[in-house]
Amino acid sequence: MEKRFGVTVAFLFFTLLGYSQSTATLSGLVRNGDDKNAIAFANIILRSANDSVFVSGTVTGEDGRFSLSGIVPGSYLLYISHTGFSQKTQKLLVGRLNSFFDLGSIDLKPETGELNEVVVTAHQDGISNKMDKKSFNVSSNISQTGGSVLQVLKNLPGITTSQDGKVELRGSDKVAILIDGKQTAITGFGSQTGLDNLPASAIERIEIINNPSSKYDANGQAGIINIIYKKNQQNGFNGKIGLNLGLGAIWEKKGNLPDVRPQYRRTPKINPSVSLNFRKKKINSFLQADWLYTETLNKNEFVSRYYDDGRIVKQQLKRNRNTHFVTTKAGVDYNINEKNLFTISVLYGIEKIIDRGDQPFYSDNVSKADRIWQFLEDELKTTAVASAGFQHKFKQPGHLLNLGFNYTFHREDEKYNFINILPAYTGLDSFKLLSDEHVADFNLDYSRPLKKGRIEGGIKFRWRNIPTNMQFKPGLNSPLDTGAGGAATYSEVIPAAYGNYIYEDEKFEAEIGLRIEYVDLNYKVNPDHNTYKSDGYSYTRPFPSARIAYKINEKSRLSLFYNRRVDRPNEVDIRIFPKYDDAEIVKVGNPALRPQFTNSYELGFRTSLGKGYFYTALYHRNTEGTIIRIATQAPPSTIIYTVFQNAGKSSNTGLEAVLQHDVSKTFSYNGALNLYKTIISAFEVENKYPVPSLYSAEKDKLTSANIKINALFRMAGQTELQLTAIYQAPDIIPQGRVGTRFSIDGGLKKIIQKRKGEMFLNATDIFNTLRIKKETYGNGFRLLSTDYYETQVFRIGYNYKF
Repeated sequence: MEKRFGVTVAFLFFTLLGYSQSTATLSGLVRNGDDKNAIAFANIILRSANDSVFVSGTVTGEDGRFSLSGIVPGSYLLYISHTGFSQKTQKLLVGRLNSFFDLGSIDLKPETGELNEVVVTAHQDGISNKMDKKSFNVSSNISQTGGSVLQVLKNLPGITTSQDGKVELRGSDKVAILIDGKQTAITGFGSQTGLDNLPASAIERIEIINNPSSKYDANGQAGIINIIYKKNQQNGFNGKIGLNLGLGAIWEKKGNLPDVRPQYRRTPKINPSVSLNFRKKKINSFLQADWLYTETLNKNEFVSRYYDDGRIVKQQLKRNRNTHFVTTKAGVDYNINEKNLFTISVLYGIEKIIDRGDQPFYSDNVSKADRIWQFLEDELKTTAVASAGFQHKFKQPGHLLNLGFNYTFHREDEKYNFINILPAYTGLDSFKLLSDEHVADFNLDYSRPLKKGRIEGGIKFRWRNIPTNMQFKPGLNSPLDTGAGGAATYSEVIPAAYGNYIYEDEKFEAEIGLRIEYVDLNYKVNPDHNTYKSDGYSYTRPFPSARIAYKINEKSRLSLFYNRRVDRPNEVDIRIFPKYDDAEIVKVGNPALRPQFTNSYELGFRTSLGKGYFYTALYHRNTEGTIIRIATQAPPSTIIYTVFQNAGKSSNTGLEAVLQHDVSKTFSYNGALNLYKTIISAFEVENKYPVPSLYSAEKDKLTSANIKINALFRMAGQTELQLTAIYQAPDIIPQGRVGTRFSIDGGLKKIIQKRKGEMFLNATDIFNTLRIKKETYGNGFRLLSTDYYETQVFRIGYNYKF
């Protein structure tokens, strides 16, 4: 089967994902060369240097200032003239680094002056010429239209996804997820959450930032993924409505073991959405609302545990999930005047999850269960985010001051009810978890363009507080550890400051920055907890970033990157309460967990190929205090406890390559390869829960890869067909390996109603081949598992814009 699909991959091609060309704004001041007074109403003409074709023009204002916008990268001649003064001509190189450029003061004299050369630049999106960012329009991903953000991300270059809802960027899940440039509780502060329930219909585009500058928060070893919500700026009333319907788990991958209630089949998906915008004079108001209902076979994992003393335990964990997720974002932009803008917005989300689970346990022979663990989880997550921003534009275009305040409230209300069935008795157990997260962020950002670049700087302050409380209600002969409950409070204060300097001339670009962060974290634990005590840490650290680029010619350039980043443990990583959705492979946090620090290096090359481009990068990351989850056993019990630990040093070295080509008007393709080697140095740690247990590991290393191939066919009648294939080679995981993963997706989209409407039909994992196979080794046990969770979904939908 895998060989057949492997051959299929060779005949598919990767789609042309959204690639856009940004433009620049040029500005300057025209003066009298003798008395230095401003010259009003001087003529400004911009022509192409190659053929003298007119590009743009304007006249100076009464203050002598001018600006030209919408200028694409290239070589130009700027003509400045006024009655009574000699015309002046300046050579201009519009590069690809900045969006606003100050040409400074331009003096006109009665006599002829020498020609001066001025170099200016422009910013580029898509896989940018800076090569620090890739930008993709969600609407271009036909095969994932109507799905979740997580499903869209899995098709993007350099990204892989895991079954537990996390994305991995170049082999690492230490990725900072932003919404409109800000961290929120919906996608997680520090760690990732909720991506599989965030509807893609609400999203305009996704940015992948492998090498963030010091302007960004320092967390996220592998980089940043920025999710941009839809927001229109057109005059009048306009918007978009849509309805997506889907059906998952059409065919059964793996049937249940005895004593397990039926698994979900033919699971429905419903996603209506609306995007509205009204702009008139100084006011622009916007609304984006989505409702996503899904039924999902969230987990269907078959596990065999082999212990050194000869015992064997076999089990199945089946989890049927119902999810309601409502998100609404609304706001107003108020243009006070031409120089000042005030924005307020509110993001509100409710996520309701109902899980019904079965987990039978067998002693090798699976004909009769030794124990059956059934559970009902009722979880409600409520998120509210209020944001206010102010922007002041100075006279010089691109000279900006931004102020922002962001407050987030996130409540996690979780109830579990268990039925513990054994031959001699049946026990009824339950617990309730309540967590309220409060986060306040204040930021100030300043940017000023220069003749050959810009300077920028700013400060940020974060306050975060998360009180949690776990209450156990044990039943007959309860397996719950009631001594591990109670209250705990996570508190965090982070002030930070940064500065960047960006420079560009005809051959070189440079961007050098420094961010300094102070962190004070405290975790107060219930004094009656049976294992853990209060803990915390603080530090003041610099986080430098640098990029140096050499322009080989107009089509090709080399870039060298360096940055230092940190991954701080999130509250759920240090949470002291055991989690029993798997009764015998129990997850627990670790209050003694410390941050991991990473140095990243990259050498990138990009060249235009006429009807496409080629991009490749060599990268290396080395990490100290690597955070991984370690599984240990406490004999004579066969229960396994997995706890986050700092496992010492690790490294990740790889090659990424992306090739895009428009073969014709009807066919384009894009292919992406990520080949990397992961090394985890030898280490020894102690899991303290439920009793001290040592684990030591020798040096481990593995070379892995992922390949994404996709084709876009443009057919008659404004119809497009997209096919996608994704292959992931075996990879290293803590204490083991994860096996090969492979899937094929496809989608069809047709534009109708004079380009105002569109219909689509798509499918993910068409052949139902995607499954997660793992092999884990611990102190006294070996664990083999395969998860046949739901990955196959067929969708149909309609969108209309007005």
